[in-house]
Amino acid sequence: MFISLLLTVLLLAGEFHHPCLSRAETTTNIAHPPRDDEKSAEKDKKDSAAAVETPVVTRHAIAIKGKELAYTVTAGKLPIQNDAGETEAQVFFVAYTASNPSRDVKRPLLFIFNGGPGAAAVWLHLGAVGPRIVRMLPDGRMPPPPFSLEDNDTTWLEWADLVFIDPVGTGYSRATKADLTKKFTAVDGDVDSMGRFIRLYLGRYERWGGPLFLAGESYGAFRAAGLSEYLLEHGIALNGIVLISSVMNLQTLGFDNGNDLPYALFLPSYTATAWYHGKLAPQFQADLDKTLAQAESWAATEYTAALVQGDSLPAAKRREVAGKLAEFTGLDAAFIANNNLRIDSRSFVRELLRDRQQMVGFMDSRFTAPDLEPSNHHGFDPTVTTIRPPYTDAFNHYIRTELGYKSDLEYFVLGGGIGHWDWEAKNSYADTSDNLRNSFAKNPYMKLFVAMGLFDLATPHFSSIYTLNHLGLTPALQKSISIRRYRAGHMVYLDSTSRGELNRDVKQFVEKALAERTQ
Repeated sequence: MFISLLLTVLLLAGEFHHPCLSRAETTTNIAHPPRDDEKSAEKDKKDSAAAVETPVVTRHAIAIKGKELAYTVTAGKLPIQNDAGETEAQVFFVAYTASNPSRDVKRPLLFIFNGGPGAAAVWLHLGAVGPRIVRMLPDGRMPPPPFSLEDNDTTWLEWADLVFIDPVGTGYSRATKADLTKKFTAVDGDVDSMGRFIRLYLGRYERWGGPLFLAGESYGAFRAAGLSEYLLEHGIALNGIVLISSVMNLQTLGFDNGNDLPYALFLPSYTATAWYHGKLAPQFQADLDKTLAQAESWAATEYTAALVQGDSLPAAKRREVAGKLAEFTGLDAAFIANNNLRIDSRSFVRELLRDRQQMVGFMDSRFTAPDLEPSNHHGFDPTVTTIRPPYTDAFNHYIRTELGYKSDLEYFVLGGGIGHWDWEAKNSYADTSDNLRNSFAKNPYMKLFVAMGLFDLATPHFSSIYTLNHLGLTPALQKSISIRRYRAGHMVYLDSTSRGELNRDVKQFVEKALAERTQ
C-alpha cells in the first residue's frame, strides 16, 4: 500500500518520469482483477520504475566577489538497494556542480548532511553552504514573515562541488515499505544506507578519482565518524571530514544517574551563556576567552574531583564547590546545592533568566523566549521556534520555483519522519569515535576539521574537545586535527559573522588537505 501511495503521489506531482498506465489498461484492471502472479509482476514493475526516477537539472549563476559563478543543480532521488538488488528506500539529494574551466583539475566533492537523527540537510544547505540561503537577521534570529532567500557570498560552491543528502526519514527520503523504515532508523542501518548512496552517486555522476570530503553537523558528525570507516572498508578513502557542533560519544551528553561526565563538560557552555546575558560577576564579564579558560580548567580538575566523591564530599568542600559553580554559571548557590552540585541543561535554560521571566535556547543559548510556564521542566527550545518556520517555508518555495522539483510529500525538515531510533547500544552509550580513530590508522592522509559554537547547549564545545582528546591517536595523527571555536550556537552559521568565518576556515582546511597530495 505504501508503494502504491508513493507512486500515486509522484505521478500527481510530475516527478515520476516513466510511462504510466493508459486508460485502457486501467479499465481492464478494474474489469478483470489481476491474478496473484500479475499483482506481483505489477508490483515489481512499479518498484523498478520508482528506482529510476529522473532527477531535475537546472542551471544558475550568482556573483561572488565581483565574478560570476555559473553552476548546475541536480535535484532528485537515488535508490538504496540491498545486496540482492532490491530497492528498499529512495534518498533525496540536491547536488551543485560549478563550471570547471579545466577538465584536468577535479574539484573537491563534499557530501553534506545534518543530524537529529531526523534532520534534513536543509539547515547546512540553506543556512551556510549552498549558493542560496535563508534571509535571517544578522544575529540569526527570525525576521518577520513572509520569508525569502538571498545569494550567499560565502558559499562553499566557490571552491568545491556539493551534494546535500537527506537520510531516510528526513526531507523527501522514504523507505519503500513502512516496515523497512526501522532498518534505516538505527546507527548501522543509517551508516550503511548513506554509504550505499555515496557509492552510487560516485558511479552515476562519474565522480570516482577526485578529492572526497564529508561534512556533518550534530548527529551528522556521529554519522560521519561511522561513515569514515565504512567507506574505507568499501574502498573509498576520504581526504578529510568537517564536523560542525559534533557529538560522537553520547556519554558526554547523557545526564543519567551515575554518569557525572556531562556536568563538567557542559559547565563552560553555561559560563559562556551567562556571560552573554550579563549574569556573571564583573571580573568574569570582562574577557570571555579568559573566563572560559578558567571555567574549563576548574571543570576538568576541582569540579570533576568533587563529583567523583559523590556523597562522601565533605560539607565544607560542598559549599565551596557550590559557590564556585554559582560564579561560573550565574545561578544561585542555594539552587546549585539543592541540585546536589549537578545542573543539567534543562534546569539551566529555565533557571538562568528566571528573574526576567525568560528561558534561553538549547541549540543557541543567545536566543530567549518568554517563560510562561516556569514550573514546566520540559519547555520548547527558542532556537527551534526561531529557525523552523523560515527554513521550512524557504525550502519549499526554493525547491519548486527555482529548482523545478515537484512533490506532494511533506519535506521533513526536523522530525516527522523518524520514530524510535535504535542506538544499538546495550548497557552502554552509542559511540562512533572508535570508527574515526580506526579511520585515522587506516588512512593516515585523512584530515579532520572540527567547528564548535560557544553558545551551544546541545553539543557543548568542551564535550567535543573531550572526545577528540580521548581518541587515542599518536602525536603524528593528532596533527591531522584542526579545531575552531565560534561565538555562536549549535548552528554556528546563523550568526552572519560566524558564517563567513566558517567558510574561510573550511576552505583553508580543504586547500591544506589537498596541498599535501603534491608534497
